[in-house]
Amino acid sequence: MRKINVSNILDKLDQVYGVTKEGFYHHQPWQLLAAIMLSAQSTDKQVEEVLPQLFQRFQTAEQMAEAPLEEIEDSIRSIGLYKNKAKNLKKCCSQIAEKYGGEVPKDMDGVLTLAGVGRKTATLFLADAYGIPGVTVDTHVFRIARRLGWAFGKNPAEVEVELQRVLPKDHWNRINFQLIYHGRAICTARKAKCGECMLKEWCGQIMDKDEKGDRKIS
Repeated sequence: MRKINVSNILDKLDQVYGVTKEGFYHHQPWQLLAAIMLSAQSTDKQVEEVLPQLFQRFQTAEQMAEAPLEEIEDSIRSIGLYKNKAKNLKKCCSQIAEKYGGEVPKDMDGVLTLAGVGRKTATLFLADAYGIPGVTVDTHVFRIARRLGWAFGKNPAEVEVELQRVLPKDHWNRINFQLIYHGRAICTARKAKCGECMLKEWCGQIMDKDEKGDRKIS
């Protein structure tokens, strides 16, 4: 039953959201990592607006590491939490330059040593930069995986392990953006639009109709 559920849902997600996602503007891996770090609690559009000028100003990790903090802050001022992000970017680039010779590590343990980089950021980076398969469990992926009956873990780490067991490895990278898009548009946290959902015939979640014909997640 689970194999049918997973296969049908993955096919439908591929049809609706595609199998590839255009990544952030960048020329080098460290720039992609910086962009992903900036995207936390910010929209992709906000991040994309600052990247061309940011990477023209700082063309190597060494240049950003050596720049005054205020100069980095000024370059990303339009992004939320810019002061904290600027500190992390500067320290992260210092580590990349001094510890890794200007190159971002290609393994999870190495990337996680960098300032401001958590497991979610590291997984997304390794997938987009080096094609290394990984499942990123953000709030949308966590919610939808549990609603579909793919996972039952109580935290992102547990759900990540469950999804890696359930999903084919060649789907790991794209399930990240597919479920994020689906979570923003349809399978929202408080009031899922189940009547509009292309996955409703395979969803194992118990639901109750509300007065508008949408459904409330029980």
